[in-house]
Amino acid sequence: MWKLAIPIWEFVLRGAIVYIFLLVLLRVTGKRQIGQLATFDLVLLLVLSNAVQNSMNGGDSSLVGGLVSALTLVGLNYVVGLATSRNKRMEAFIEGRPQVLVHNGKLYPDVLIHAQLTRHELDTAIRAAGCDSINDVHVAILENNGSITVLPTHSRR
Repeated sequence: MWKLAIPIWEFVLRGAIVYIFLLVLLRVTGKRQIGQLATFDLVLLLVLSNAVQNSMNGGDSSLVGGLVSALTLVGLNYVVGLATSRNKRMEAFIEGRPQVLVHNGKLYPDVLIHAQLTRHELDTAIRAAGCDSINDVHVAILENNGSITVLPTHSRR
């Protein structure tokens, strides 16, 4: 329970590598993975966490090893949060930038495809904002957190 199979520094290094790898992997796959979890997205994240577990602990199942891994992940998450709050380029890389999906009733299908959003998901957000159609939308923005903000045209405000 208390005896480590690998040195503490190796837990820290393994945890850091896996954390950075997953951060980049999830960032590259798009905002939808983060902010709008469908059932299959949640299953993917759960299975992904199990898949990388052994690469983090190197076969060690000790209590201390688990605590060191957890401390490493929480510490790295704190550092990344601090870095993104102080550095705009780091923030843009980690969190992305809002993307305009619709402007003055004009849909940008290339942005929709890049963001891996379906027209149905956009239409749902448009209806939730009280708009009858895309023509009633002044702007629809895919936010950093994966949510869609819809602002109606001036005549509907």
